[in-house]
Amino acid sequence: QVQLVEPGGGLVQVGGPLRLSCAAPGSVFGRIVVAWYRQPPGKLRELVADITRSGTPSYEDPVKGRATTSRDNAKNEVSLKITSLKHENTADYYCRAYNIIGGSLQDNYWGQGTQVTVSS
Repeated sequence: QVQLVEPGGGLVQVGGPLRLSCAAPGSVFGRIVVAWYRQPPGKLRELVADITRSGTPSYEDPVKGRATTSRDNAKNEVSLKITSLKHENTADYYCRAYNIIGGSLQDNYWGQGTQVTVSS
């Protein structure tokens, strides 16, 4: 069983930055895409950003220009930073590690999630 570890989160000030990280075992890290999701209270989980095996990031519109995700292959870790946080960014944040080969999902692991509360 592969476990993703997600430190970070907690109480964050409005306008402040959020920093999260997601660590995966070295045995899978090199072959996985890592994606970040969030689930606001009472709403569906939504994709925030992802980063390919080669380190190419992409961002969904709500965070475009405010988010940065990067991977550190030496540490088997991916980080996410979102700036200019708003109250509506309060959510449980998750990382997901997956691998698709020939259209088939080969790996699919989720972190335990971390609660982020944006407060003024």
